[in-house]
Amino acid sequence: MTTTSSDHANVRAAELSKRSAEYRRRVNHALAERLPDLREPPQRLHEAMRYAVLGGGKRVRAIMVYAAADAAGCPQVNPDAAACAVELVHSYSLVHDDLPTMDDDDLRRGRPTCHRAFDEATALLAGDALQTLAFEVLSSDPSLGIATELRCRMLEVLSRAIGSQGMAGGQAIDLAATGRSLTLEELEGMHLRKTGALIRASVRLGALCASADEEALERLDAYARCVGLAFQIQDDVLDVEGETAVLGKAAGADSALGKPTYPSVLGLAESRRRALSLHERALARLSGFGASADTLRMLSEYVVTRKR
Repeated sequence: MTTTSSDHANVRAAELSKRSAEYRRRVNHALAERLPDLREPPQRLHEAMRYAVLGGGKRVRAIMVYAAADAAGCPQVNPDAAACAVELVHSYSLVHDDLPTMDDDDLRRGRPTCHRAFDEATALLAGDALQTLAFEVLSSDPSLGIATELRCRMLEVLSRAIGSQGMAGGQAIDLAATGRSLTLEELEGMHLRKTGALIRASVRLGALCASADEEALERLDAYARCVGLAFQIQDDVLDVEGETAVLGKAAGADSALGKPTYPSVLGLAESRRRALSLHERALARLSGFGASADTLRMLSEYVVTRKR
């Protein structure tokens, strides 16, 4: 019987689904253990923190931590602390992005956003507390059995990814750009910070957990840069084509707010082509790695084909 490219794609999708489910189970368990106990005061703040983190999510960034650790050739390492740190940071950023002072969203992961489920002040504090918890976990979690010097390097990677040259800076540019046009270069600069920086940090943290050498770090970083941009392009495409029930958040929200997106700058067809080109470039950056990087390869394909 002849196998087709569609058959191969289905096999890869099934394998990624299996691996991703195991990584999600692992990081969800680790997050539940590290988040504050609901019995400890202040209970309402702790409830909001757990609501924001444990209410679903694809866990793409955590999966990238695990996959990069595997790709770097050290599968016996325990990257749970690093995976938790990036998910805590991601969750904090979503809580803050959803606030009325930012994007003013009502729906996240198919549920009311944190400030709708609780209140704005509690959501703001929950985001603050999640960010600081990320650094506490990364700096002191005993399961991350690495030297202090390497742990400090990982803290630096995460810090840079979420500061003014990373996520916070990207969000500032995004807010300032609402209602006006951006060039493609400006748009990519924004998303390299807003979305791409944490994806790159996730891959680098996983590789650092496995004590990857500088050459491997650079190749993995180049991969992550391509995937980060492709991820945002697909997000923008789904904002135009997706359905709210599937996305878990309001479809068309970016367009309604007058935000610059890849489809608004390039059009839908060219946006899809650009995402696929970035996927091919990401795969090329992994050419020096063997089968241990297969999860990263499948993740890149998932990023440009996902429907939510």
